[in-house]
Amino acid sequence: MRRTELHDPLWNAIASFGLDSLNIRTRLGTPGVGPPGPEASAAVPLGDPEAALSQLLHDVGDCHRCRLGDSRKHIVFGEGNPSSGVLFVGEGPGATEDETGRPFVGKAGQLLDRILGAIDMDRTGCYIANVVKCRPPGNRVPAADEVGACAWILERQIEAMRPRVIVALGASAASALLETRRGLASLRGSFHSRGGVPLLATYHPAALLRTPALKRPVWEDMKKLRAFLDGRAEGA
Repeated sequence: MRRTELHDPLWNAIASFGLDSLNIRTRLGTPGVGPPGPEASAAVPLGDPEAALSQLLHDVGDCHRCRLGDSRKHIVFGEGNPSSGVLFVGEGPGATEDETGRPFVGKAGQLLDRILGAIDMDRTGCYIANVVKCRPPGNRVPAADEVGACAWILERQIEAMRPRVIVALGASAASALLETRRGLASLRGSFHSRGGVPLLATYHPAALLRTPALKRPVWEDMKKLRAFLDGRAEGA
């Protein structure tokens, strides 16, 4: 599709960024969200998400609860404003994230920043994390037991932040958070409820870099998110 065929902020962001060839991450074969580990029983300071996340990071430590801990360079815990009420969740760290210890800082992350800007948001207005906190070798899809081993961390992040809305980036994140085998095409476009928290599923930025036809549905999803945050739309 030619750039002149669409005139919206998301298309401008993608077109200006360029279309590099990246692997599209596929959905997990099973939801894989197992019961939390014993660390989940630790007290979470109420009303102080920064302190709660700091305690959680201490509890995570030099995690080797699954095989991903043996090959990673850095745990990618998450970053942003935990009091913002907006939580974005991706699948797992890539190579740049593993090198830096920061989520979504590679090519897909740079595109995510542009997408956020298109709806008048940046990283100070949300928190960004992943389902698994260590990079799967070769950027493969994390296995169900790896997702299960990491589930207690994301659960405590959500408990600490008490987000107003969760945005699942990609099929793997949506599958794990909603514990469903439904495909992303059938999940996106409307809000779902995850423990009483509205959840909006959309395509991962890496998928947009590979398949520009997905930019329009993502833009529609982001407009729904903006309307929800502005009080112009109801969640699940």
